[in-house]
Amino acid sequence: MSDDDENIALSYNVGSVYEVEQCGLCKGSGKGLKKCVIDIGVDEGTINVVTSAQNVRVGSRVVVAPVGSKIRDRDGDGFIQVKRATVGGVISMGMLCDSTMLGWAGGAKGVAVQVPDSFPIGSAPPKIKPRLDGGGPSETGNAETEVGGGEGLFEKKLTKEEKKKLAAQKREARRRAKEAKETAGENA
Repeated sequence: MSDDDENIALSYNVGSVYEVEQCGLCKGSGKGLKKCVIDIGVDEGTINVVTSAQNVRVGSRVVVAPVGSKIRDRDGDGFIQVKRATVGGVISMGMLCDSTMLGWAGGAKGVAVQVPDSFPIGSAPPKIKPRLDGGGPSETGNAETEVGGGEGLFEKKLTKEEKKKLAAQKREARRRAKEAKETAGENA
């Protein structure tokens, strides 16, 4: 992430989605539009943001580029300012950020990023993509910390030898359990 991108991302806010309702269709793609009522930690309370992102749910912790902040233009050469706009008949006071807008590795364009609940409402987004499961490296606020525990998003695939060894261990455990059960039945 360049210094310009990092400074611009500081004007974005982590927010919590309180309401989601359908409000029309995108003109170009026909995707469904959603009006989201989001608390971004500003004095005015909640704001409305209209989005076509399909992964937004009530309770989601998202990153919002509010009115007045800047985002990269389509070419990636410059910046444009986020303005108040009427979308699908609803006034939108910002836009949800995707991974590309935040300069994060991974994530799909047009899919709203989500951050763990450990990020306070109104705070700046993390510099790197956090893990929603709480495992692995993460950031909370400005301090980078290591959060332990929990399984990863993806399990390591076992090799053929590891699978055979695991199957043999399971068979042996079942055999021992069966023998213990039979021995207990004979002693009774």
